[in-house]
Amino acid sequence: MANAVHRMPIQVRFGDTDMFGHVNNASFSTYAEFGRLRFLASLDFPPGGLILARIALDFRRQLHYGADAELETHVARIGTTSLTLAQRLLEGDQVVCDVESVVVFFDYREGRPTPVPDGLRERLEDFVRASSP
Repeated sequence: MANAVHRMPIQVRFGDTDMFGHVNNASFSTYAEFGRLRFLASLDFPPGGLILARIALDFRRQLHYGADAELETHVARIGTTSLTLAQRLLEGDQVVCDVESVVVFFDYREGRPTPVPDGLRERLEDFVRASSP
């Protein structure tokens, strides 16, 4: 299963659009977050215990209300305490947005990063890709 990709549909809602009729740029961050959480949940990682350290979005084309969109997620890098995820939002076969995010495994009681859990690390390795999905 090496080079696996997690895929999920994205419901583009009317409330995601702006006065120009296309999806507002802030909505893409929400789509990426939903995808990150759904991806990790699919690997049996419980919610919580993560903190977003970085997010970068590269917009490629507009997206409109009612679009048939899909979000793909794969792992770009597994660090000691962090995980770099690469995502792309697609409308059909067209890339709408590329997203890269770094999440840090975090102990909120201690206020510091913690190592990537070993069991999760093993499951994440199936999704590692050196290049875009």
